[in-house]
Amino acid sequence: MQRQQFDEHLRLIEAENFEDAFFIARMLGISFEETVINEEHGLVQWEFVNVAELRPFKMKSGVELHSEVREMEEGSHYINYIHNQAACMQMDARPVF
Repeated sequence: MQRQQFDEHLRLIEAENFEDAFFIARMLGISFEETVINEEHGLVQWEFVNVAELRPFKMKSGVELHSEVREMEEGSHYINYIHNQAACMQMDARPVF
């Protein structure tokens, strides 16, 4: 069985506050979802999981800072981790933007 892959991206988001930044980040992630056919003619789906981190930073919105594909034996563990990170981030004290 092929290991599940997770492609992480870091992007700059221009926003007035945390809520706007979180919303924009989610919409960007959703906009990059796609389904492709790989070399073995199998279907590959890249699905947005959630926003795992937001840090205040001033620059041009949407610029990718980092991208990383992660392979896991059990993809649900990674998906749960990302959802947990998103939930904790929203409950913690919000940074000033």
